[in-house]
Amino acid sequence: MSVLETRQKQRIALSAYFLLSGICFSSWASRIPTIKDNFNLNEDSLGNLLMVMPASAVIGIPLSGWLVSKFDSRIPLQVASFTFLLSLLSVGFAPSIWFIVASLVVFSISLRVINISINTQSISIQEKFEKKIVGSFHGIWSIGGILGVLFSTIMIKFKISIEWHLLMVAIFGILMVLFAFPHLLRDDKSRSGGGFKLGKPSKYISLLGFIVFFAAICEGGMYDWNGVYFKEIVNEKVFTFGYLLFMISMTISRLTIDKMMEHFGMQKLYILGSVLIVLGVSMAIIFPYFWPALIGFCMVGFGVSGLYPMTYILAGRAKKYSVGIVISIVSTYSTIGMFLGPPIIGYLAHAFGLQRAFITFIVGGLMFIPLSKMVFNHLKNRD
Repeated sequence: MSVLETRQKQRIALSAYFLLSGICFSSWASRIPTIKDNFNLNEDSLGNLLMVMPASAVIGIPLSGWLVSKFDSRIPLQVASFTFLLSLLSVGFAPSIWFIVASLVVFSISLRVINISINTQSISIQEKFEKKIVGSFHGIWSIGGILGVLFSTIMIKFKISIEWHLLMVAIFGILMVLFAFPHLLRDDKSRSGGGFKLGKPSKYISLLGFIVFFAAICEGGMYDWNGVYFKEIVNEKVFTFGYLLFMISMTISRLTIDKMMEHFGMQKLYILGSVLIVLGVSMAIIFPYFWPALIGFCMVGFGVSGLYPMTYILAGRAKKYSVGIVISIVSTYSTIGMFLGPPIIGYLAHAFGLQRAFITFIVGGLMFIPLSKMVFNHLKNRD
């Protein structure tokens, strides 16, 4: 098999895992309002439940860091994919709220290992291509998100139970990973750069970490609260519409982000993303009606879409650690953002109303301008 054929098969196989991750995550997120109703949760209680995932991911930080430093990324990726799918299935069949909590612990830790593994593989595969391809992987994740929420919308529209819904997703996922695994990139365990160790990261890595921290607050918060906002504020019965258009906007942008980076440069795209997030959330808050909220969430989707792929590309330029370790460190900040963001929205919504709670996204969106400026100033001074 030629080098060209090998790298294309590796790219396609890795794309399958990005796609599946998007499908499964959006399947869970789109069913949050269903779980809220099934267990009679208020915003405060839902905020507590949503805290389980990021809290569990924090527990998984040393595990994921150790795995990427000790094994080829394909091994923990495959194991985590199976536990990920089984835990998603158990959410659907959960007889009690505590069973959901236990399922989300496994779901979250598995997702963290998957994210570290697929992003490590994406940076390694990028080295085999002259053109940028990292953004396309994240675009495929968003396509998976669209497929997941489209399927969820059909399930909700025809009143298919959450049990049957998530069972179908899990079976599809198991078949996908069985076919894709043999073609993943091999032998990508780092043989250079620092190994995993807890400690203070460099200023450059910290700045990248704070970017994904606020990206997690904006993007993760929209995943968890988008459907609730459309159901309870916009009063839309098919509450996945906002989520669907948000994901479509992200996908369109991520599929073109590689070309946009080459044409406009990352620094300008960070500023544009910040502006779109602030304007989009403001529109949804000020005009809580179907079309303004839909357009606003689309703008937010375009705004947040490039933050992760651009930041992971910049993480590959760090010199202190190997690529896998840098991504693990930077992703830790993202995990903390996920830990704080959705629950804070829930607590603020319980105290002041969901519309006012969405101001949190405006604050988060504004932070990308000064942070990105400091990152590029650091690179300029270093070079």
